[in-house]
Amino acid sequence: MSLMQELNQKALRLGIPLSVHVDLTYRCNERCEHCYLEHDDHGEMSTEEIRGLLDQLAEAGVFFLTLSGGEPLMRLDCFEIIEYARALGFNVKLKTNAVMIREREARRLRELGVEQVQISVYSHRPEVHDAITKLPGSLKRTTAAIRFLRSQELKVTMANVLMHSNYGDSEGVRALAAELGARYTLDPTITPMIDGDTSVLQYRVPGSELGEVFHNPHLVDDVESFCAPPPPVDDDVREGLPCSAGHTSCYINPYGEVYPCVQFPLACGSVRNGKFVDIWERSPQMVAVRSIRGKDLTTCSSCAHLGTCTRCPGLAYMEGNMRGPSSADCEKSFIRTGIVTAGMMARKNGSGRARGLVQIELLRAIA
Repeated sequence: MSLMQELNQKALRLGIPLSVHVDLTYRCNERCEHCYLEHDDHGEMSTEEIRGLLDQLAEAGVFFLTLSGGEPLMRLDCFEIIEYARALGFNVKLKTNAVMIREREARRLRELGVEQVQISVYSHRPEVHDAITKLPGSLKRTTAAIRFLRSQELKVTMANVLMHSNYGDSEGVRALAAELGARYTLDPTITPMIDGDTSVLQYRVPGSELGEVFHNPHLVDDVESFCAPPPPVDDDVREGLPCSAGHTSCYINPYGEVYPCVQFPLACGSVRNGKFVDIWERSPQMVAVRSIRGKDLTTCSSCAHLGTCTRCPGLAYMEGNMRGPSSADCEKSFIRTGIVTAGMMARKNGSGRARGLVQIELLRAIA
């Protein structure tokens, strides 16, 4: 067992929120077409409020702290906040588009001991990346920032969100990451907007086109294991947790509102009205999320993919039931393995189609 696994298990056993993601602002200097946020400021926390929040997080046992946005560097006090977080002993990860990072900022992040910086890069081609961000010259500035960060020996991850508009560019972004000395990640997940608007889902890559990505050894570390049929579901899987949301991690928005995860818009309370640890330990919503086991999931409990699916309870919640299936994750599990999920069967059976026809139709979809 790795040190991280031991740490997570101990945090789970003790009920400690090991990892917390805090968005400092929803304001942003880009307007990415797929973004799930609206960018107006409706009264974000002040510097002092954030300092107080960080004190509370430290007292609660939080170790991993992700600072993001919006674009966190839109806040003039961003480096002050990072400095305070590091003084409290947090392991800090910064998520940014890096457009505002130059040599001085990169050097300061190294001096502060930021563990890693995650930067979204949508294409190696400026005309594609800049069209997605709606900010001319953004790829050039982001790439220059990555070079500055790497010159300071900071760990950089280039996060590539896969969409219609950049579907053919994943290999190019991977090659660019290798050239820059950055880690590369690929994610085809597009989520509804935080207010429930699903219009951004139009940018999702259809499942019928994901097979090529999931079976590409340059983009997926271990294709053979990743795309293997799921193993038999045992009692450990049935008693297992759907994910870390509400168990060892949570999310806090710029206004102090606490949620199980950034992709799980179930409001659990506000640090402006109470203490973080009380919300974490006693919020009825957080307790409800924490009570769910694999065996409790509607439909998914009977699915062969139960132990291997990337099912997101937040996406399921936005579809109407946090204990139900997430259609996007059902689709990804099927595309990876060729094995129909219980959620797909339930939807098809609900429309009156026979089981055998379902599998034939789905297999044709990825042929």
